[in-house]
Amino acid sequence: MSKICQITGKKAIVGNNVSHSKRRTKRKFNVNLFTKKFYWVERETWISLTISAAGLRTINKLGLNEALKQACQSGYVKENDIYYL
Repeated sequence: MSKICQITGKKAIVGNNVSHSKRRTKRKFNVNLFTKKFYWVERETWISLTISAAGLRTINKLGLNEALKQACQSGYVKENDIYYL
């Protein structure tokens, strides 16, 4: 599974490490991702999502069902990407 949040669509970006002598080398800024299980009340199942900390705050604010609807509309998650446990 790639390192992309299933709720917000956040993914790693590329930037530079800048040393004291201003020498620049490429590096990646990864997203704060983790796998978390949620109980989806509308479907009465447990699902497992790979989400970022910002995605978790979005779920807490909007609710799981609304956050998943918005993620499907934005194309960040598809019905097949949600793992049923």
